[in-house]
Amino acid sequence: MARTIFLAPLRLATGWGMNPRVLGWIGISMLVLMRVTLGWHFFSEGHEKYRQGDWDAKPFFANARGPVAGQFRQLVWDWDGQLRLDVERTMVHFAVFRDRVSRHFRFNEAQRRQAQGNYAKAIEQLRWVLEENANDIEEYELGRERMLQLERDKRRTGVPSLAGQTSTIRSEWTGKIDPVLAQIDTVWKNYEAAQNAIASRKQLASREPLKMGVPRNQLVDTSVINRIVPYFDMTIGVLLILGLFTPVAALAGAGFLGSVFISQYPPVTGLGSSYQLIEAMACLVLAGTGAGRFAGLDFFAHAFTQMLWPRNAE
Repeated sequence: MARTIFLAPLRLATGWGMNPRVLGWIGISMLVLMRVTLGWHFFSEGHEKYRQGDWDAKPFFANARGPVAGQFRQLVWDWDGQLRLDVERTMVHFAVFRDRVSRHFRFNEAQRRQAQGNYAKAIEQLRWVLEENANDIEEYELGRERMLQLERDKRRTGVPSLAGQTSTIRSEWTGKIDPVLAQIDTVWKNYEAAQNAIASRKQLASREPLKMGVPRNQLVDTSVINRIVPYFDMTIGVLLILGLFTPVAALAGAGFLGSVFISQYPPVTGLGSSYQLIEAMACLVLAGTGAGRFAGLDFFAHAFTQMLWPRNAE
């Protein structure tokens, strides 16, 4: 008894199980606790994004740093303003929405004339914003090539002082156009609201307000990612909590968290991306140990596959 009392703390400190290749009840309990905790974190983060309704990944991608920061920044919808500064393309986008909202609510002739009036007014406002800020836009366009050259210079990413200088130049460059883009965003938002406001109460009772959406220059950007991420987080969270398809869910979660870490590499002192790396490693542990088979639905799925594919099957 005395030997047991003496050795018990040592066994706890070095691992309770006699064989480190076999998990004991303590190790299993810790795996289940880690799986449920990570699952709840994923679910709560996704639910919060969903509840906000207007969650945007733009700050995350726009503030990326490190060797692949340029690629992450380009995932921001219209990151350089080319779409919103293009009057011709905006006119086409606004005209398409004018026709869509007319079909959506089944506007009558008077309402279609009002929709055309809203279209003309929005284009007039857009042209006014561009004319009022012509000097800033011209200066911004002149600095575009310089900024692209700095982004292509790989030597700057490896030298902290040069990387910081590039970041400062980028902030000054985007600072010239950000107020202009904010005004254009207001024109877009007001145009969408004005077109939906034409609908009568009866039309609104049978049809939801129509979203205008945005044109895109690439297949995937934040306009797509913003809609996917909340559901992705909640799905991974539910699967981990239930212990269902755990290796797949955990690997997907690890990939997601790993991308967050890479986008903020190297980590900085204080609250940075290090905790995402830690969680990514925890997800890899869950995937590698089949943690869903402990107090999870993967236990039943695994038993079913064992029935159909026994170990001694050739």
